[in-house]
Order: sequence, then C-alpha cells, then structure tokens
Amino acid sequence: MNNIIWKIKSFEEITTSELYEIIKARVDVFVVEQDCPYHDLDGYDQQAMHIWAEQENSVLAYCRIFNKGIKYPETSIGRVLTTEKARGKSLGKQLIQYAVETIENRFHTNEIRISSQDYLLRFYSGFGFEDTGKKYLEDNIPHTEMFRK
Repeated sequence: MNNIIWKIKSFEEITTSELYEIIKARVDVFVVEQDCPYHDLDGYDQQAMHIWAEQENSVLAYCRIFNKGIKYPETSIGRVLTTEKARGKSLGKQLIQYAVETIENRFHTNEIRISSQDYLLRFYSGFGFEDTGKKYLEDNIPHTEMFRK
C-alpha cells in the first residue's frame, strides 16, 4: 500500500473532510459490518487525540487516545479499527504502535487501559496489554478490559 499518510490531530485540528472520513470509517466497521446500532458520537471525540492512516483521503486505520481521567483513571485507546480494504497489511499493528508511542511521548506514561473485543486479546497482548479478568458484553460482543504497565 503506497502513499499512506499517518496523521495525529486533536479534534480542533481535524478538517471537516477528515472528520467525515473518520466517522464514515467508524460507522462502516462498527455499525454496519459488526451490526451494532450504537451511539458512535458519544461526546468524547472533542477530548481525544485522533490517529489514522489515510490513502487518497480515505481512512484505512483509526483510533482515538485519551489522557488520564477522561475514559479511565489511566490513559486509554479506543475506537480502534482497520477498514475492510486495508486488512492484512499490518496497519493495525502500526496503529497501536503509534498510539502507544504517542501516549508515552505526549502523556508521559506507560499505563494504558483498553476495552478489547475478545477475538483481539492475543493481538493486544503482543503490545504488552494484559487481561484484567474483567469481561463483559458490549453491543452483544464479548469484551475484556486490558491494561498495559
């Protein structure tokens, strides 16, 4: 995949076109593909740093990160996705690596809490995240809270 551009922006820095593409990717993956009617626009985007890979103005991989005390007492990563056309190209790995590095550099901590869909537990453990034992259903999808020290 050539010409991939990585971006890290605060909500205020995101252009209208970028925001549209981010929301489109989130709806495509979480609402349509995973068949979860839920409130994607949850009021937290304004407090997040947004990280994404794009090609020809189309979002391929995306997540948002939060400083301590916003979603959890620790920093956190959420809304992690790779679009259908971008899967199998290691963009998810690059995305999480960038997210962890951004948290370490901007928020000066290694402690990160996430909510992982259960099928991704091995993926996240590769980045040092550990299963906290807290398991729950979110939108009828099994999730586990994970923590990285």
